[in-house]
Amino acid sequence: MENILVAGANGTTGKKVIHLLKSSQYFNPVAMVRKEEQLAQFENEGIDTVLGDLEEDLSHTVKNIDKVIFAAGSGGKKVVAVDQEGAKSLIDVSKKANVKRFVMLSSMGADNPEAAEDLKEYLQAKHNADEYLKQSDLKYMIVRPGSLTNEKGTGKINLKKHFEEQGSITRDDVAQTLVHSLHEDAGTNETFEILEGETLIGKALDSVS
Repeated sequence: MENILVAGANGTTGKKVIHLLKSSQYFNPVAMVRKEEQLAQFENEGIDTVLGDLEEDLSHTVKNIDKVIFAAGSGGKKVVAVDQEGAKSLIDVSKKANVKRFVMLSSMGADNPEAAEDLKEYLQAKHNADEYLKQSDLKYMIVRPGSLTNEKGTGKINLKKHFEEQGSITRDDVAQTLVHSLHEDAGTNETFEILEGETLIGKALDSVS
């Protein structure tokens, strides 16, 4: 089984990713959290953990890690320090550790932050992190969902390189898309946007490459 480091494991989407990986036959999740008190909830379920702060040295977090999912976010408080520079730091140490694949949770609008009416700073930070990943020589997948909802997932999405319209998608379906993106046959070095839709996630990803 491949060890998958999940940055942002304590977040709403990150927790969903962890549990999908835990029930997978291919992947073993490693939950990266920032605070000691966040460890127990994962350890009590037998999930591997590592303490890691995106504003500090991260080289220890990628030991024995095969692939990475970056699902961390500052919640708008430290977008440059966490969403941008934290992502870059994890990309750097992942490259040194010969990580085989880096899956980035980005956002619709990150391709053109200048056009955004709000969240401009956040989208610029995501844009910069995405571009850094593209130029890193790591194998990557960049997933850009619309606005996130907490409704029950359907296992189906609408996937395009770019949507003209705005829209939403459940966190469940975003988490599933991130996990699917770990597989080699989902494509490599692709950037795409996802909204709620009618196509099974695995099938939608087949159309990316």
